[in-house]
Amino acid sequence: MLKTVQELNEIARKVRIDALKGIHAAGAGHPGGSLSVTDILVSLYFNVMNVDPENPDMQGRDRLILSKGHAAPALYATLAHRGFFDTSELLTLRKLGSRLQGHPSMELCPGVEMSTGSLGQGFSVAVGMAIADKIDGIDRKTFVVTGDGELQEGLIWEAALSAASHGLNNLIAVVDWNNLQIDGRVDDVKKVDPIDAKFAAFGWETFVCSGHDMQELLDTYQKALSVTDKPVCIVAKTIKGCGVSFMEDKAGWHGKAPDDEQLAQAISELGGDR
Repeated sequence: MLKTVQELNEIARKVRIDALKGIHAAGAGHPGGSLSVTDILVSLYFNVMNVDPENPDMQGRDRLILSKGHAAPALYATLAHRGFFDTSELLTLRKLGSRLQGHPSMELCPGVEMSTGSLGQGFSVAVGMAIADKIDGIDRKTFVVTGDGELQEGLIWEAALSAASHGLNNLIAVVDWNNLQIDGRVDDVKKVDPIDAKFAAFGWETFVCSGHDMQELLDTYQKALSVTDKPVCIVAKTIKGCGVSFMEDKAGWHGKAPDDEQLAQAISELGGDR
């Protein structure tokens, strides 16, 4: 059953809280990019993708590759709330023997379709998966979520050329466009804008939307799904650290864990209980 926008927003709120709790328990992780990508992941897993938490390897399922693998806490929390495993497991993030490692592992975690973390490679794998489905005659969608800083990797653009050349209408890329990376503003490190125009020049259909407005995201996905002759790139404008005042739009929160006091404040701002 599809969720309402209000229900999706509530799930996203809980996902943000659980992602932060996991990072705090681990003492390490990437809160900024996890919070920026949450709404994208929640909207896809709950209202767009054909998946079955009780049968993660279901034939013909849609697949999502989190190419920006450092945002694993958001992916894990989304998968848990979708029912792939119990939310209590989220507190084992990065622990020895845990299925929830610092970057997603397809060998360990149910629902993870590809092990990612080396920036750019997840995007390339998604293109390969979409090509394989064309060859095998499998009718499904492959979604790949990438970051704007990740677009500085050259292999992404090689893969983007291949996707258009093969007419991959079964591939949808979503760019988490928060304009921050570990070293600061993306534009100051290596300018990647205009992202939509670049993908369009490479032969993709492109859309630009808010990455935090659930209705706008859902509407944009429907437009993307209606494209029948080429791959689609959705450029979703987001805020790094979205929902937590002292993390929002701060590069310093790319890769560090909140302390006890900071976690308490973050949870309070997100409307949760410690």
